[in-house]
Amino acid sequence: MLSSSVAFFGCTDLEEGTYGQQVGDKFYATEAGINAALASIYNEVRGDWNGKGIAGADRGWYDLNETSTDEMVIPTRNDGGWNDNGIWRAMYQHTWTGSQEFIGNTWNWLYRSVFKSNLAVELLEGANADRARIAEARILRAYFYYMLMDGWGDVPFYTQNNLTVDQIPQTPRAEIFNFIVKEIQDNAEFLPETKGGQFYGRFNKWAAYALLAKLYLNAEVYTGTPRWSEAIAASDKIINQGGFTLTPNLYNNAGTSAVFGDRLDDQEVILAVYVDALSAPRNIIGIRTLQAPHGTALFGFSTWNGATVHQDFVNKYSDNDKRKKQWLIGPQPGGVNYSLTLSSLTSAGQSEGARNAKFLPVPPFEPGNSSSNDFPVFRYADVLLTKAEALLRSGGSEATARELVNMVRNRAGLDDLEGTLTLNEVYDERGRELVWEGHRRQDMIRFGTFTAARAFKAPSSSIYRLFPIPSEALRNNPTLKQNPGY
Repeated sequence: MLSSSVAFFGCTDLEEGTYGQQVGDKFYATEAGINAALASIYNEVRGDWNGKGIAGADRGWYDLNETSTDEMVIPTRNDGGWNDNGIWRAMYQHTWTGSQEFIGNTWNWLYRSVFKSNLAVELLEGANADRARIAEARILRAYFYYMLMDGWGDVPFYTQNNLTVDQIPQTPRAEIFNFIVKEIQDNAEFLPETKGGQFYGRFNKWAAYALLAKLYLNAEVYTGTPRWSEAIAASDKIINQGGFTLTPNLYNNAGTSAVFGDRLDDQEVILAVYVDALSAPRNIIGIRTLQAPHGTALFGFSTWNGATVHQDFVNKYSDNDKRKKQWLIGPQPGGVNYSLTLSSLTSAGQSEGARNAKFLPVPPFEPGNSSSNDFPVFRYADVLLTKAEALLRSGGSEATARELVNMVRNRAGLDDLEGTLTLNEVYDERGRELVWEGHRRQDMIRFGTFTAARAFKAPSSSIYRLFPIPSEALRNNPTLKQNPGY
């Protein structure tokens, strides 16, 4: 069984060896075989260098979905730090191209993950393995395709590893959307309902429905047809049957300790990425934000003085909002004094810009390279806000939507909203609650704000709502059509 996180995220490589004999012997129907098949996929989920993983190391999926938004910016400092040939500025200002490193990294990671998922499904189905484990592999594959479809629109699609790269057909976004929905509908009820223990960090039934709610919430972007009632129904599966709650004290110590540390509360976090800096790295989110002397004073190693935010975003929080304390401003250990104001994207002062402590590094450490903060992929607060938004958009009960938003606000120490709840209030609440968790790009696209002007960024073309297909992928498969405008 996959009770050990180290074993679960081990380096089992299903691309090596001969499988005919093993499948014939039903190896992949045994616990060891099932674990080997699934561990190979989950190994891709955790963050590492070269764009691997959902979050944790830079220049991959997380940065595509954060540094392109208003809630994270990595400015070039006045000593030239973080210039990196302008790649971070290009992300923030929407001037990237198909040769951008992050885009190629993420594309390659996702298709490697699809390949491993296809192989796992084939091996487990061929051995008539436990149906719940087959369902888990299929849902994981659907999740990788969700990220591909969300980022690139029409993408190469295949479910069997019997095609060469140049033969894989480019499939319309709406068809991939329908495939993902069907995979979840066909498999979610086979997944366990158990939270925590051996299922910590794994797709269970509730994580599958959280993914389904995300799909339906963004269905109008993906297909042109809204699916608000379906988003409500998927959210209700979790709200009415999952037994989740908001962690009461989540933000009580924000700024002095990590909001999300070494182990996440599985009463709120529906799906987590397990991280251990020594055996299952990596999380550099907190390391990347703090100024070097600040990190040395707290942890004994220099931190990177990179990621920050423009003051306009921090000013969305009221002073009595507990969540505002995660933004470090003013004097800090190590003689650092962060100013709220970020004055430049090209020559920012060393201490300019608030720093985020949501992932303030926790041990064990790989000094200077990784901390052991786990990462929340889906959590209950997001589900509540998803249902609230879908209710408002569909003309449903405003009172119920307001109650859901107030649950999230009350946990942050805020009073109930007065008057009629608006979509803009839901949008701002999502920003305040889910900051630096990888949701902002998707939210901004859905609310029509992604390409709008903001500090240091002019209005950008609607083409940037999709990423360009990487140049290398176009060379490898000449049948692919580049996204319009690139």
